[in-house]
Amino acid sequence: MADFLSDSDFELYRKLIYDESGIHFSSTNRSILESRLRERLREKKLDTPGDYYVILIRDKEELKVLLDSVTTNLTRFFRNQAHFDALEHFVIPELLKIRAQERKLRVWSAGCSTGEEPYTIAMLLSHILPAGWSYEVTASDISLKSLMVGKEGFYADTRIQGVPDDYLAKYFEKRQGGYQILDDVKKNIRFDYHNLRNDSGQRGLDVVFCRNVLIYFDEAAQKATIERFWEAMGPKSFLFIGHSESLFGMNTKFEFVKTDWACFYKKSL
Repeated sequence: MADFLSDSDFELYRKLIYDESGIHFSSTNRSILESRLRERLREKKLDTPGDYYVILIRDKEELKVLLDSVTTNLTRFFRNQAHFDALEHFVIPELLKIRAQERKLRVWSAGCSTGEEPYTIAMLLSHILPAGWSYEVTASDISLKSLMVGKEGFYADTRIQGVPDDYLAKYFEKRQGGYQILDDVKKNIRFDYHNLRNDSGQRGLDVVFCRNVLIYFDEAAQKATIERFWEAMGPKSFLFIGHSESLFGMNTKFEFVKTDWACFYKKSL
């Protein structure tokens, strides 16, 4: 079993996945890649990793399936509450002043997984934006399975832990086995397949959330992704990344912002 993936095969797969997604596999997490490949070979009834590699080169849809399988989709509503406290008490009040003429906020949840993060953002905006303001949230991920869950907007009882009672009553409908996000919230969210290796085409965004995604990238891919975020964001906009992630040591134009609630980054220009 130890010889399932030869060193040369590992290098081929590692390069393919990196070139397509920016996800970096090292020798320390090689076992994760091997485990996912075993599953795909069983599913496709193939004998060797070499056979599967030939298919991946020819079939972009199967390549998407593999990239889906190697990503970790760990999320929950109001994950890292401090970020949402900062959004509510610092970022949105700032944007209400800055965007007073447009009266619309645009947010990107990049690496949105099964939708809990963009729905949290949407509920928060619905809750606190003044009358006459609107918002839209773009929720993107490389996992098609996760996006389908997000689009559906139905979450089992065990998945809605952390949602405040008033939010639960206002933005969800109780159904058998779980809760359904109401259309009043869903209508403001667009779920979209997107690979962060590419330009999203978005411009003028007010807030970008990309939390616990950069940790899967090497330094070059991280920097390229951050530069694409810069291009997508408007002047005086805000970037949230994960607790274990940092732009320190990376040559970017973003400013570090420390508040009473959480730390994040700002594009001032």
